[in-house]
Amino acid sequence: MVESSFFNRDLSWLKFNERILMEAERSTVPLLERIKFLSIFSSNLDEFYRVRMPVLLALEKLSNKEDNDIRIDENLLNTANQLISGQQQRYGKVLKLELIPLLKENKINLIYGAPFPAEIEKSITRYFLSQVMAFLQPVYLNADSDFFPSNNELYFLITLKNKEDAEVIILNIPSNQLPRFYKIESGDETFVVFLDDIVRFHLDRIFPQGEVTGCYSFKITRDAEIDLKDEYSGSLSEQLEKQLLKRDSGLATRFLHQPGIPANVFELLKKLFNLKKANRIEGGQYHNLKDFMGFPVSSSKLSNQNWPKICNTDLIDGSLTEAIYKNDIIVHTPYQSYDSVLRFFNEAAIDAEVREIYVTLYRVASDSKIVNALISAAKNGKKVTVLVELKARFDEANNIKWAKKMKEVGVDIIYSVTALKVHAKVALVKRQVGNRMRYSGLFATGNFNESTAAFYTDHILMTANKEMLREVELLFIFLAKRVKPTSSDQVKFNHLLVAQFNLQQVFLNLIDREIEHAKQGKPAGITIKMNNLEEKVLINKLYEASAAGVKIEMIVRSICRLIPGVAGMSENIKVTRIVDRYLEHGRVFVFNNLGKYDVYLGSADWMNRNIYRRIEVCFPIYNEQIKEEIRAIIEIQKQDNVQAVCIDENMNNIPVKTGGVLVSSQHDIYELLKNK
Repeated sequence: MVESSFFNRDLSWLKFNERILMEAERSTVPLLERIKFLSIFSSNLDEFYRVRMPVLLALEKLSNKEDNDIRIDENLLNTANQLISGQQQRYGKVLKLELIPLLKENKINLIYGAPFPAEIEKSITRYFLSQVMAFLQPVYLNADSDFFPSNNELYFLITLKNKEDAEVIILNIPSNQLPRFYKIESGDETFVVFLDDIVRFHLDRIFPQGEVTGCYSFKITRDAEIDLKDEYSGSLSEQLEKQLLKRDSGLATRFLHQPGIPANVFELLKKLFNLKKANRIEGGQYHNLKDFMGFPVSSSKLSNQNWPKICNTDLIDGSLTEAIYKNDIIVHTPYQSYDSVLRFFNEAAIDAEVREIYVTLYRVASDSKIVNALISAAKNGKKVTVLVELKARFDEANNIKWAKKMKEVGVDIIYSVTALKVHAKVALVKRQVGNRMRYSGLFATGNFNESTAAFYTDHILMTANKEMLREVELLFIFLAKRVKPTSSDQVKFNHLLVAQFNLQQVFLNLIDREIEHAKQGKPAGITIKMNNLEEKVLINKLYEASAAGVKIEMIVRSICRLIPGVAGMSENIKVTRIVDRYLEHGRVFVFNNLGKYDVYLGSADWMNRNIYRRIEVCFPIYNEQIKEEIRAIIEIQKQDNVQAVCIDENMNNIPVKTGGVLVSSQHDIYELLKNK
């Protein structure tokens, strides 16, 4: 297929972020939840500028060179900037014209770009004098200044006129040390003010020696890429720690600022802060609105209805391990409690018959109960082997911390090779019962992380299937060698789908089987749910299946490079996107197989990185009852006409036409599992 057969990866991601913004714009979403969606949109955009904008800038530079064959659409950067600009205008509109007035109707006054009401001025000044002043650090600029603005931190650019001369000053807004919002109760009214405005209101106290002639908020976003070397004499942990110290000193990719900065002052900043390659973007008065996640007001009537966690393994009088030996168990987070997963590791840690524990950790909770159980297991004399993926972006430091703690108590720590991330989510426990070794384990679509399990939709299979778990053991044996897989490797997986070994080829074979059934006039269908869809070999195979008459339904949360609904290419492919109170995260693959239905779950999106640069594990569901449960959940999501949108051939988010019964899939899945 030619490049025009695929959506652009980065534009597709920006359209996903637009879908987040759409939730903030929807009047049916509770008010405080709409504010949270503004926070998520802002946080996502920051990450785009840290992670993807450097790539686009580099590709554009390479594309302009004549001695290589790298080419990108010459309008790509411009199109991306136009999309972002339009979305930010929508952001400002919904915040100022809808959400702030609605807050006021509920006696919550968010002071936004306006003077403080007289009745709260004294409280604000007391707070400034007693709390805020301690963190202020003005920096006076000149041509020789070496001040370096930190990544995504907030600053004021101050122009000051005194008796002798005009001065340019950088003043920090200490939002990393203090809450971004300050709340004041006055009678039956609540006032919420930005920390920025508290500082701005007291500039005359900070600079009594002159007249403030200008005050402009700004922040600089920097490239987040870490440069790891394949050949390195020290440990990967040491190398990463050194690189993390450099991350926030990366190249500036965005200079976001309040309008009105004088041209001569901007030229000074451009030189001092090395902004030549950064996108200069005029924004509003406030930046880092991801801080809305900490909006200091709570109200049950303005928030989502509470859904108590469902407990599906409440085995107070028995052993969870023994229950797993009898039958497979599946946990669907966050609808169902994560306690059973914690219990799995806790039981293994103290069970006198457990001999060995193996687990992969990709993103670890900051106060991980799972890691504490593994530490206890090691102290209790068990052999514990943990693959810690140190290269999980933005979680590197936390993972290094836990790896060191585990290593100190004798846990055998494995790190992946530099060029390969281990993204699989698997765990294995070996328990000696009499003269035989019994296996139990976990396979998951998401990280073993109790924090994210509270709002990520994932599936965790608990099983004693020895053939599948023996393949997990083989995988750990291979990973301990710390080498990249090659075509000569003899590790064979007959049940698990493991990227770098058989995952892509098995998926291609499963699609081919549906193609053959369609050609023979037999029932043929594929349903796939994932976070991101990019890899061209698999997309082309889906196009081939569509052309053969296979009905394909896809639920793709974020990046989708497949263009659906195009005659002669993808007319039998439908793609929807669901955004709701929980982050859709589970990967599910269902192949009709003449009505027998092969169902796989796993960690792998169909991205280039997942297919070619990671160890991923997808796993089959053999238990018929669990298979039907997974299919029932997916069928509800396919019928969603409230939170789902269709992606059309122009990449637009088109609301699903509502006819008849309204289906909000997350609500209906919760009800399904609650009544099971």
